[in-house]
Amino acid sequence: MGFAVEARTVRVGELTAHLARPEGGSDTVMLLLPMINGIDEQVRDYAADVAAAGITALVWDPWHGPSLDDTPKERLFELMGQLDDEACLAEMDALLDYARGELGARRVGVIGWCLGGRFSLLLGARDRELANVVAYHPSIWDPAAANHVVDAVALAPAIAAPVMVLHAGADTILSTGTFGTLQAALQSRDTGATIVHAYPGAAHGFSARARHGDPVNKAAWDISWPQVLAFATATLAQ
Repeated sequence: MGFAVEARTVRVGELTAHLARPEGGSDTVMLLLPMINGIDEQVRDYAADVAAAGITALVWDPWHGPSLDDTPKERLFELMGQLDDEACLAEMDALLDYARGELGARRVGVIGWCLGGRFSLLLGARDRELANVVAYHPSIWDPAAANHVVDAVALAPAIAAPVMVLHAGADTILSTGTFGTLQAALQSRDTGATIVHAYPGAAHGFSARARHGDPVNKAAWDISWPQVLAFATATLAQ
């Protein structure tokens, strides 16, 4: 059994975010960066799992309101094409400031899925105080999407924190070649452990429940998520 969880929406300046905390609070925080779904029921459940493990979860809202709960995925894809790297990173910086200030976090880490997986790597390269970086099947296109002006692979060696990458073996976005280059970049670092999980046959976005009708994707999620929670707990405790 884990901790009881308290969840609510919070305001951070002009932003709104989802907050899930273990009952009684915590001095550690994971910043969660969602996939295209936004802060939907699934992502709120991810946050609850993090909080049940004794870690506060603070969730960035990429769409400022809409989510798969109430918005067609086609519209969310349109919004994804309008994201600006620097504007998104500035919002994440504001949430990190909130975590370290208002929430009193002693240690903070980041976990992202798909588009959020790419941003977790970018944020890790910029904020060298992060305790960990987790990237679930990061959406790193080759060639890069038009609005991806910051190169996550090129910046990977600048990440100081321990990194865990969960790679989908049948990923149609992160190619085998780009994944190899990312892994080599991370392993070139002088500091920060690199933990890479590869799931043969798993599809991009295998963490999404909508993909769990394929037992390969479901098995990849069932194996990976407990290890991600353990990795977050271990690195935040240091």
